[in-house]
Amino acid sequence: MRAAFMTLGCKVNQFETETMEGLFRARGYEIVPFEERADVYVINTCSVTHLSDRKSRQIIRRASRTNPSACIAVAGCYAQVSPEE
Repeated sequence: MRAAFMTLGCKVNQFETETMEGLFRARGYEIVPFEERADVYVINTCSVTHLSDRKSRQIIRRASRTNPSACIAVAGCYAQVSPEE
């Protein structure tokens, strides 16, 4: 299984993404660049501004286009502020 990660926002998000990558790696996932086709995409989002909200949505759509059958996990501020999206 292949997993790709994208971090948007603050140092806390960067740290959390590194931790998640380690957990996936420990479970045997191959970590690949976000632009590559993966089975799982983890997007750690930001929601400080409207621009960061828009960028979060764009990254989510990009992952969906890269592999429509992939599992896309959205974490971070945007996921908490706009869970219905």
